[in-house]
Amino acid sequence: MHKFRQKYIGDKAFYKRYLMLAIPMIIQNAITNLVSFLDNIMVGQLGTEQMSGVAIVNQLIFVYNLAVFGAVSAASIFGAQYFGKGNHKGHMYSFRFKLYAALLVTAIAMTLFITNGTGFISLYLTDTAGNGATEVALAYGKEYLEIVMIGLIPFAVTQAYATNIKETGQTFVPMVASFAAVGSNAVLDFLLIFGIGPIPKLGVAGAAIATVMSRYIETIIVVLWAHKNRDKNRYLEGAYRGIGMPFGEFKTIFIKGLPLMLNELLWAAGMTTVTQCYSVRGLSVIAGLNIATTITNLFNIVFIQLGACISIVVGQYLGAGELEKAKDADNKMIVFSVFCCSVMAAVMLLVGGFFPQIYNTTDEIKSLATSFIAVSAIIMPFCAFTHSSYFTLRSGGKTLVTFLFDSVFTWVIVVPVAFVLAKYTAIGIVAVYFLVQATELIKVVIGYFMVKSDVWLVQMV
Repeated sequence: MHKFRQKYIGDKAFYKRYLMLAIPMIIQNAITNLVSFLDNIMVGQLGTEQMSGVAIVNQLIFVYNLAVFGAVSAASIFGAQYFGKGNHKGHMYSFRFKLYAALLVTAIAMTLFITNGTGFISLYLTDTAGNGATEVALAYGKEYLEIVMIGLIPFAVTQAYATNIKETGQTFVPMVASFAAVGSNAVLDFLLIFGIGPIPKLGVAGAAIATVMSRYIETIIVVLWAHKNRDKNRYLEGAYRGIGMPFGEFKTIFIKGLPLMLNELLWAAGMTTVTQCYSVRGLSVIAGLNIATTITNLFNIVFIQLGACISIVVGQYLGAGELEKAKDADNKMIVFSVFCCSVMAAVMLLVGGFFPQIYNTTDEIKSLATSFIAVSAIIMPFCAFTHSSYFTLRSGGKTLVTFLFDSVFTWVIVVPVAFVLAKYTAIGIVAVYFLVQATELIKVVIGYFMVKSDVWLVQMV
Protein backbone atom coordinates (compact mmCIF):
# COMPACT_ATOMS: atom_id res chain seq x y z
CA MET A 1 0.00 0.00 0.00
CA HIS A 2 2.87 2.36 0.86
CA LYS A 3 4.49 1.71 -2.55
CA PHE A 4 1.17 2.38 -4.29
CA ARG A 5 0.75 5.71 -2.43
CA GLN A 6 4.33 6.70 -3.18
CA LYS A 7 3.98 5.91 -6.90
CA TYR A 8 0.46 7.11 -7.67
CA ILE A 9 -0.55 9.64 -5.00
CA GLY A 10 1.21 12.99 -4.68
CA ASP A 11 1.69 15.36 -1.75
CA LYS A 12 -0.15 18.65 -1.18
CA ALA A 13 2.49 20.67 -3.05
CA PHE A 14 2.14 18.43 -6.12
CA TYR A 15 -1.64 18.74 -6.29
CA LYS A 16 -1.45 22.48 -5.58
CA ARG A 17 0.83 23.00 -8.59
CA TYR A 18 -1.27 20.71 -10.79
CA LEU A 19 -4.59 22.28 -9.78
CA MET A 20 -3.27 25.86 -10.05
CA LEU A 21 -2.57 25.05 -13.68
CA ALA A 22 -5.69 22.95 -14.30
CA ILE A 23 -8.46 24.86 -12.52
CA PRO A 24 -8.34 28.02 -14.71
CA MET A 25 -8.36 25.79 -17.82
CA ILE A 26 -11.27 23.73 -16.45
CA ILE A 27 -13.23 26.86 -15.50
CA GLN A 28 -12.52 28.42 -18.91
CA ASN A 29 -13.83 25.36 -20.74
CA ALA A 30 -16.71 24.92 -18.29
CA ILE A 31 -17.93 28.44 -19.04
CA THR A 32 -17.44 27.92 -22.78
CA ASN A 33 -19.38 24.65 -22.73
CA LEU A 34 -22.04 26.07 -20.42
CA VAL A 35 -22.71 28.85 -22.91
CA SER A 36 -22.76 26.29 -25.76
CA PHE A 37 -25.33 24.43 -23.66
CA LEU A 38 -27.43 27.60 -23.16
CA ASP A 39 -27.02 28.43 -26.86
CA ASN A 40 -28.20 24.92 -27.69
CA ILE A 41 -31.23 25.24 -25.41
CA MET A 42 -32.15 28.64 -26.90
CA VAL A 43 -31.95 27.31 -30.46
CA GLY A 44 -33.79 24.21 -29.25
CA GLN A 45 -36.72 26.42 -28.18
CA LEU A 46 -37.19 27.37 -31.85
CA GLY A 47 -37.93 23.74 -32.85
CA THR A 48 -36.38 20.38 -33.73
CA GLU A 49 -35.46 21.35 -37.33
CA GLN A 50 -33.64 24.51 -36.23
CA MET A 51 -31.80 22.63 -33.50
CA SER A 52 -30.82 19.82 -35.90
CA GLY A 53 -29.62 22.19 -38.65
CA VAL A 54 -27.39 24.09 -36.22
CA ALA A 55 -26.16 20.82 -34.64
CA ILE A 56 -25.05 19.46 -38.01
CA VAL A 57 -23.11 22.63 -38.85
CA ASN A 58 -21.48 22.48 -35.43
CA GLN A 59 -20.30 18.96 -36.32
CA LEU A 60 -18.51 20.47 -39.34
CA ILE A 61 -17.09 23.33 -37.24
CA PHE A 62 -15.91 20.68 -34.75
CA VAL A 63 -13.73 19.12 -37.48
CA TYR A 64 -12.28 22.58 -38.27
CA ASN A 65 -11.66 23.33 -34.57
CA LEU A 66 -9.77 20.06 -34.12
CA ALA A 67 -7.76 20.69 -37.29
CA VAL A 68 -6.65 24.07 -35.88
CA PHE A 69 -5.95 22.42 -32.52
CA GLY A 70 -3.77 19.85 -34.30
CA ALA A 71 -1.93 22.56 -36.23
CA VAL A 72 -1.02 24.51 -33.08
CA SER A 73 -0.40 21.39 -30.96
CA ALA A 74 2.36 20.30 -33.32
CA ALA A 75 4.39 23.34 -32.26
CA SER A 76 3.13 23.21 -28.64
CA ILE A 77 5.14 20.04 -27.99
CA PHE A 78 8.29 22.06 -28.72
CA GLY A 79 6.93 25.28 -27.18
CA ALA A 80 6.55 23.76 -23.69
CA GLN A 81 10.05 22.28 -23.89
CA TYR A 82 11.60 25.51 -25.27
CA PHE A 83 10.05 27.46 -22.40
CA GLY A 84 11.20 24.85 -19.87
CA LYS A 85 14.74 25.28 -21.22
CA GLY A 86 14.56 29.11 -21.31
CA ASN A 87 14.96 29.28 -25.11
CA HIS A 88 12.67 32.25 -25.93
CA LYS A 89 13.74 32.50 -29.57
CA GLY A 90 12.81 28.86 -30.15
CA HIS A 91 9.50 29.60 -28.42
CA MET A 92 8.98 32.52 -30.83
CA TYR A 93 9.53 30.28 -33.86
CA SER A 94 7.01 27.78 -32.51
CA PHE A 95 4.51 30.70 -32.20
CA ARG A 96 5.09 31.73 -35.83
CA PHE A 97 4.55 28.16 -36.95
CA LYS A 98 1.25 28.02 -35.05
CA LEU A 99 -0.04 31.28 -36.51
CA TYR A 100 0.75 30.33 -40.11
CA ALA A 101 -0.56 26.77 -39.74
CA ALA A 102 -3.84 27.87 -38.06
CA LEU A 103 -4.53 30.51 -40.74
CA LEU A 104 -3.77 28.01 -43.54
CA VAL A 105 -6.24 25.50 -42.05
CA THR A 106 -8.81 28.30 -41.78
CA ALA A 107 -8.40 29.29 -45.44
CA ILE A 108 -8.88 25.67 -46.56
CA ALA A 109 -11.94 25.19 -44.31
CA MET A 110 -13.64 28.38 -45.51
CA THR A 111 -13.05 27.40 -49.15
CA LEU A 112 -14.63 23.98 -48.55
CA PHE A 113 -17.63 25.44 -46.69
CA ILE A 114 -18.26 28.07 -49.38
CA THR A 115 -18.02 25.60 -52.27
CA ASN A 116 -19.67 22.53 -50.74
CA GLY A 117 -21.46 23.52 -47.52
CA THR A 118 -24.84 22.21 -48.70
CA GLY A 119 -23.35 18.83 -49.61
CA PHE A 120 -21.69 18.44 -46.20
CA ILE A 121 -24.92 19.25 -44.31
CA SER A 122 -26.97 16.90 -46.51
CA LEU A 123 -24.76 13.94 -45.50
CA TYR A 124 -26.40 13.99 -42.07
CA LEU A 125 -30.02 14.26 -43.20
CA THR A 126 -31.99 11.04 -43.72
CA ASP A 127 -35.75 11.52 -44.11
CA THR A 128 -37.14 8.42 -42.36
CA ALA A 129 -40.44 10.15 -41.46
CA GLY A 130 -41.24 11.44 -44.97
CA ASN A 131 -42.58 14.77 -43.65
CA GLY A 132 -40.04 17.08 -45.31
CA ALA A 133 -38.39 18.02 -42.01
CA THR A 134 -34.93 17.32 -43.44
CA GLU A 135 -35.34 20.01 -46.13
CA VAL A 136 -36.27 22.54 -43.44
CA ALA A 137 -33.26 21.47 -41.32
CA LEU A 138 -30.99 21.86 -44.39
CA ALA A 139 -32.21 25.43 -44.98
CA TYR A 140 -31.52 26.40 -41.36
CA GLY A 141 -28.11 24.71 -41.47
CA LYS A 142 -27.07 26.67 -44.58
CA GLU A 143 -28.23 29.95 -43.02
CA TYR A 144 -26.20 29.28 -39.86
CA LEU A 145 -23.04 28.16 -41.71
CA GLU A 146 -22.91 31.20 -44.02
CA ILE A 147 -22.67 33.53 -41.01
CA VAL A 148 -20.67 31.48 -38.49
CA MET A 149 -17.80 31.06 -41.00
CA ILE A 150 -16.81 34.69 -40.41
CA GLY A 151 -15.75 33.74 -36.87
CA LEU A 152 -13.17 31.17 -38.00
CA ILE A 153 -10.36 33.70 -38.56
CA PRO A 154 -10.36 35.17 -35.01
CA PHE A 155 -10.60 31.64 -33.60
CA ALA A 156 -7.40 30.65 -35.42
CA VAL A 157 -5.51 33.72 -34.16
CA THR A 158 -6.71 33.15 -30.58
CA GLN A 159 -5.51 29.53 -30.60
CA ALA A 160 -2.01 30.54 -31.75
CA TYR A 161 -1.67 33.11 -28.97
CA ALA A 162 -3.52 31.30 -26.15
CA THR A 163 -1.56 28.04 -26.48
CA ASN A 164 1.76 29.92 -26.28
CA ILE A 165 0.53 31.86 -23.25
CA LYS A 166 -0.50 28.59 -21.53
CA GLU A 167 2.94 27.07 -22.21
CA THR A 168 4.44 29.78 -20.01
CA GLY A 169 2.12 28.59 -17.20
CA GLN A 170 -0.21 31.60 -17.52
CA THR A 171 -3.64 30.02 -17.85
CA PHE A 172 -5.52 32.88 -16.15
CA VAL A 173 -5.63 35.37 -19.05
CA PRO A 174 -7.02 32.95 -21.68
CA MET A 175 -9.62 32.05 -19.04
CA VAL A 176 -10.63 35.71 -18.57
CA ALA A 177 -10.84 36.19 -22.35
CA SER A 178 -13.10 33.15 -22.58
CA PHE A 179 -15.28 34.53 -19.79
CA ALA A 180 -15.73 37.78 -21.68
CA ALA A 181 -16.43 35.95 -24.94
CA VAL A 182 -18.93 33.46 -23.58
CA GLY A 183 -20.64 36.08 -21.43
CA SER A 184 -21.20 38.32 -24.44
CA ASN A 185 -22.24 35.28 -26.49
CA ALA A 186 -24.92 34.35 -23.94
CA VAL A 187 -26.34 37.89 -23.81
CA LEU A 188 -26.22 38.35 -27.59
CA ASP A 189 -27.81 34.91 -28.12
CA PHE A 190 -30.77 35.89 -25.96
CA LEU A 191 -31.16 39.28 -27.64
CA LEU A 192 -30.68 38.16 -31.24
CA ILE A 193 -32.39 34.74 -31.27
CA PHE A 194 -35.64 35.88 -29.62
CA GLY A 195 -35.59 39.63 -30.39
CA ILE A 196 -35.89 41.86 -27.32
CA GLY A 197 -37.30 45.40 -27.51
CA PRO A 198 -36.22 47.14 -30.74
CA ILE A 199 -33.95 44.20 -31.72
CA PRO A 200 -35.63 41.97 -34.35
CA LYS A 201 -36.09 38.22 -33.78
CA LEU A 202 -33.37 36.62 -35.94
CA GLY A 203 -33.63 32.99 -34.81
CA VAL A 204 -30.86 30.77 -36.18
CA ALA A 205 -29.10 33.72 -37.85
CA GLY A 206 -29.04 35.52 -34.48
CA ALA A 207 -27.27 32.54 -32.87
CA ALA A 208 -24.62 32.64 -35.61
CA ILE A 209 -24.07 36.42 -35.31
CA ALA A 210 -23.68 36.12 -31.52
CA THR A 211 -21.05 33.39 -31.95
CA VAL A 212 -19.04 35.45 -34.46
CA MET A 213 -19.08 38.60 -32.30
CA SER A 214 -17.92 36.66 -29.23
CA ARG A 215 -15.00 35.17 -31.20
CA TYR A 216 -13.74 38.67 -32.06
CA ILE A 217 -14.09 39.86 -28.46
CA GLU A 218 -11.97 36.92 -27.22
CA THR A 219 -9.26 37.54 -29.82
CA ILE A 220 -8.98 41.26 -29.06
CA ILE A 221 -8.52 40.59 -25.31
CA VAL A 222 -5.89 37.84 -25.75
CA VAL A 223 -3.82 39.65 -28.40
CA LEU A 224 -3.85 43.06 -26.66
CA TRP A 225 -2.87 41.54 -23.29
CA ALA A 226 -0.04 39.48 -24.81
CA HIS A 227 1.51 42.49 -26.56
CA LYS A 228 1.09 44.80 -23.53
CA ASN A 229 2.85 42.26 -21.27
CA ARG A 230 6.00 41.52 -23.28
CA ASP A 231 7.96 40.70 -20.11
CA LYS A 232 5.69 37.70 -19.53
CA ASN A 233 5.46 36.79 -23.22
CA ARG A 234 9.06 36.96 -24.37
CA TYR A 235 8.31 34.77 -27.39
CA LEU A 236 6.75 37.90 -28.97
CA GLU A 237 10.16 39.60 -29.13
CA GLY A 238 10.80 39.83 -32.86
CA ALA A 239 7.78 37.67 -33.71
CA TYR A 240 6.64 40.16 -36.37
CA ARG A 241 10.08 41.41 -37.42
CA GLY A 242 10.32 39.12 -40.41
CA ILE A 243 8.12 36.23 -41.43
CA GLY A 244 10.37 33.18 -41.66
CA MET A 245 11.96 30.66 -39.35
CA PRO A 246 15.16 28.59 -39.64
CA PHE A 247 14.62 25.63 -41.97
CA GLY A 248 15.94 23.26 -39.32
CA GLU A 249 13.35 24.46 -36.79
CA PHE A 250 10.56 24.31 -39.38
CA LYS A 251 11.56 20.84 -40.55
CA THR A 252 11.74 19.46 -36.99
CA ILE A 253 8.35 20.86 -35.98
CA PHE A 254 6.76 19.86 -39.29
CA ILE A 255 8.06 16.27 -39.26
CA LYS A 256 7.15 15.73 -35.61
CA GLY A 257 3.94 17.69 -35.95
CA LEU A 258 2.50 16.36 -39.21
CA PRO A 259 1.22 13.11 -37.65
CA LEU A 260 -0.33 15.21 -34.86
CA MET A 261 -2.01 17.61 -37.30
CA LEU A 262 -3.32 14.73 -39.39
CA ASN A 263 -4.36 12.92 -36.23
CA GLU A 264 -6.58 15.73 -34.95
CA LEU A 265 -8.14 16.22 -38.39
CA LEU A 266 -8.73 12.52 -39.04
CA TRP A 267 -9.98 11.87 -35.49
CA ALA A 268 -12.51 14.72 -35.75
CA ALA A 269 -13.54 13.56 -39.23
CA GLY A 270 -13.88 10.03 -37.82
CA MET A 271 -16.15 11.22 -35.00
CA THR A 272 -18.38 13.15 -37.42
CA THR A 273 -18.47 10.07 -39.68
CA VAL A 274 -19.67 8.02 -36.71
CA THR A 275 -22.43 10.62 -36.18
CA GLN A 276 -23.27 10.35 -39.88
CA CYS A 277 -23.60 6.57 -39.43
CA TYR A 278 -26.07 7.14 -36.60
CA SER A 279 -28.00 9.67 -38.74
CA VAL A 280 -29.29 6.89 -41.08
CA ARG A 281 -31.67 6.05 -38.23
CA GLY A 282 -33.45 9.41 -38.70
CA LEU A 283 -33.56 13.07 -37.68
CA SER A 284 -34.73 12.20 -34.14
CA VAL A 285 -31.43 10.37 -33.51
CA ILE A 286 -29.42 13.44 -34.61
CA ALA A 287 -31.56 15.65 -32.33
CA GLY A 288 -31.13 13.25 -29.38
CA LEU A 289 -27.37 13.00 -29.95
CA ASN A 290 -27.10 16.79 -30.14
CA ILE A 291 -28.73 17.20 -26.73
CA ALA A 292 -26.66 14.38 -25.19
CA THR A 293 -23.36 15.58 -26.68
CA THR A 294 -23.90 19.16 -25.48
CA ILE A 295 -24.48 17.94 -21.91
CA THR A 296 -21.73 15.31 -22.02
CA ASN A 297 -19.24 17.99 -23.13
CA LEU A 298 -19.97 19.88 -19.91
CA PHE A 299 -18.82 16.88 -17.86
CA ASN A 300 -15.97 15.84 -20.17
CA ILE A 301 -14.04 19.08 -19.65
CA VAL A 302 -12.48 17.72 -16.45
CA PHE A 303 -10.60 14.86 -18.09
CA ILE A 304 -9.89 16.88 -21.25
CA GLN A 305 -8.19 19.71 -19.35
CA LEU A 306 -6.43 17.46 -16.83
CA GLY A 307 -4.99 15.65 -19.85
CA ALA A 308 -3.88 18.92 -21.43
CA CYS A 309 -2.11 19.81 -18.16
CA ILE A 310 -0.19 16.54 -18.35
CA SER A 311 1.36 17.65 -21.63
CA ILE A 312 2.42 21.01 -20.10
CA VAL A 313 3.83 19.69 -16.79
CA VAL A 314 5.51 16.62 -18.29
CA GLY A 315 6.73 18.65 -21.29
CA GLN A 316 8.46 21.18 -18.99
CA TYR A 317 10.17 18.38 -16.99
CA LEU A 318 11.30 16.67 -20.20
CA GLY A 319 12.60 19.97 -21.62
CA ALA A 320 14.65 20.49 -18.44
CA GLY A 321 16.03 16.93 -18.73
CA GLU A 322 14.34 15.78 -15.48
CA LEU A 323 13.08 12.44 -16.83
CA GLU A 324 12.39 10.73 -13.49
CA LYS A 325 10.36 13.73 -12.27
CA ALA A 326 8.41 13.62 -15.55
CA LYS A 327 7.59 9.93 -15.04
CA ASP A 328 6.62 10.40 -11.39
CA ALA A 329 4.36 13.38 -12.15
CA ASP A 330 2.74 11.53 -15.04
CA ASN A 331 1.81 8.50 -12.91
CA LYS A 332 0.18 10.69 -10.26
CA MET A 333 -1.67 12.89 -12.77
CA ILE A 334 -3.16 9.93 -14.65
CA VAL A 335 -4.51 8.38 -11.43
CA PHE A 336 -5.89 11.76 -10.31
CA SER A 337 -7.61 12.30 -13.67
CA VAL A 338 -9.32 8.88 -13.62
CA PHE A 339 -10.43 9.42 -10.00
CA CYS A 340 -11.92 12.86 -10.75
CA CYS A 341 -13.74 11.55 -13.79
CA SER A 342 -15.20 8.59 -11.91
CA VAL A 343 -16.80 11.14 -9.56
CA MET A 344 -18.02 13.25 -12.52
CA ALA A 345 -19.46 10.12 -14.18
CA ALA A 346 -21.45 9.27 -11.04
CA VAL A 347 -22.87 12.82 -10.91
CA MET A 348 -23.70 12.68 -14.62
CA LEU A 349 -25.59 9.39 -14.16
CA LEU A 350 -27.64 10.91 -11.33
CA VAL A 351 -28.58 14.24 -12.96
CA GLY A 352 -28.22 13.56 -16.71
CA GLY A 353 -31.88 12.67 -17.21
CA PHE A 354 -33.08 16.12 -16.14
CA PHE A 355 -31.38 18.07 -18.95
CA PRO A 356 -33.31 16.76 -22.00
CA GLN A 357 -36.59 17.86 -20.36
CA ILE A 358 -35.57 21.50 -20.87
CA TYR A 359 -35.77 21.22 -24.68
CA ASN A 360 -38.81 22.04 -26.81
CA THR A 361 -38.89 18.71 -28.64
CA THR A 362 -40.67 15.32 -28.71
CA ASP A 363 -40.72 12.72 -25.92
CA GLU A 364 -38.93 10.25 -28.22
CA ILE A 365 -35.99 12.62 -28.67
CA LYS A 366 -35.86 13.36 -24.91
CA SER A 367 -35.82 9.61 -24.14
CA LEU A 368 -33.03 8.95 -26.66
CA ALA A 369 -30.95 11.81 -25.25
CA THR A 370 -31.32 10.50 -21.68
CA SER A 371 -30.12 7.03 -22.74
CA PHE A 372 -27.14 8.45 -24.69
CA ILE A 373 -26.12 10.51 -21.62
CA ALA A 374 -26.19 7.39 -19.39
CA VAL A 375 -23.97 5.47 -21.83
CA SER A 376 -21.47 8.35 -21.99
CA ALA A 377 -21.30 8.47 -18.17
CA ILE A 378 -20.50 4.75 -17.93
CA ILE A 379 -17.65 5.09 -20.45
CA MET A 380 -16.22 8.38 -19.08
CA PRO A 381 -13.57 6.98 -16.62
CA PHE A 382 -12.11 4.86 -19.43
CA CYS A 383 -11.97 7.92 -21.69
CA ALA A 384 -10.11 9.76 -18.90
CA PHE A 385 -7.39 7.10 -18.89
CA THR A 386 -6.98 6.96 -22.68
CA HIS A 387 -6.95 10.77 -22.90
CA SER A 388 -4.20 10.97 -20.26
CA SER A 389 -2.25 8.27 -22.09
CA TYR A 390 -2.55 10.20 -25.34
CA PHE A 391 -1.14 13.41 -23.81
CA THR A 392 1.64 11.49 -22.06
CA LEU A 393 2.82 10.00 -25.35
CA ARG A 394 2.45 13.38 -27.08
CA SER A 395 4.50 15.26 -24.49
CA GLY A 396 7.54 13.14 -25.39
CA GLY A 397 7.07 13.77 -29.13
CA LYS A 398 5.72 10.28 -29.93
CA THR A 399 3.38 11.78 -32.51
CA LEU A 400 3.41 8.78 -34.85
CA VAL A 401 2.36 6.56 -31.94
CA THR A 402 -0.42 8.99 -30.98
CA PHE A 403 -1.53 9.03 -34.62
CA LEU A 404 -1.94 5.24 -34.56
CA PHE A 405 -3.47 5.32 -31.08
CA ASP A 406 -6.07 7.96 -31.88
CA SER A 407 -7.16 8.51 -35.47
CA VAL A 408 -6.05 5.20 -37.01
CA PHE A 409 -7.90 3.39 -34.20
CA THR A 410 -10.99 5.53 -34.87
CA TRP A 411 -11.04 4.74 -38.60
CA VAL A 412 -10.03 1.07 -38.35
CA ILE A 413 -12.21 0.09 -35.36
CA VAL A 414 -14.79 2.72 -34.33
CA VAL A 415 -16.10 3.88 -37.73
CA PRO A 416 -16.57 0.34 -39.21
CA VAL A 417 -18.34 -0.83 -36.01
CA ALA A 418 -20.71 2.19 -36.13
CA PHE A 419 -21.30 1.79 -39.89
CA VAL A 420 -22.11 -1.93 -39.77
CA LEU A 421 -24.25 -1.81 -36.62
CA ALA A 422 -26.26 1.28 -37.63
CA LYS A 423 -26.80 0.38 -41.26
CA TYR A 424 -26.92 -3.41 -41.45
CA THR A 425 -28.43 -4.58 -38.13
CA ALA A 426 -31.82 -4.19 -36.44
CA ILE A 427 -30.21 -3.45 -33.06
CA GLY A 428 -31.75 -0.43 -31.31
CA ILE A 429 -29.82 2.82 -31.70
CA VAL A 430 -29.03 3.07 -27.94
CA ALA A 431 -27.45 -0.42 -27.99
CA VAL A 432 -25.52 0.55 -31.14
CA TYR A 433 -24.27 3.70 -29.38
CA PHE A 434 -23.17 1.67 -26.33
CA LEU A 435 -21.26 -0.90 -28.41
CA VAL A 436 -19.49 1.83 -30.39
CA GLN A 437 -18.54 3.71 -27.18
CA ALA A 438 -17.32 0.45 -25.59
CA THR A 439 -14.52 0.18 -28.18
CA GLU A 440 -12.73 2.63 -25.82
CA LEU A 441 -11.85 -0.39 -23.63
CA ILE A 442 -9.48 -1.64 -26.35
CA LYS A 443 -7.66 1.71 -26.23
CA VAL A 444 -7.35 1.45 -22.44
CA VAL A 445 -5.28 -1.73 -22.82
CA ILE A 446 -3.10 -0.26 -25.59
CA GLY A 447 -2.60 3.02 -23.67
CA TYR A 448 -1.59 1.22 -20.49
CA PHE A 449 1.21 -0.73 -22.15
CA MET A 450 2.43 2.26 -24.19
CA VAL A 451 2.73 4.53 -21.14
CA LYS A 452 4.31 1.76 -19.03
CA SER A 453 6.97 1.15 -21.73
CA ASP A 454 8.47 4.66 -21.13
CA VAL A 455 8.94 5.25 -24.88
CA TRP A 456 7.79 8.84 -24.30
CA LEU A 457 10.57 9.78 -21.83
CA VAL A 458 12.50 11.89 -24.34
CA GLN A 459 14.16 15.34 -24.17
CA MET A 460 13.78 16.79 -27.66
CA VAL A 461 15.16 20.34 -27.37
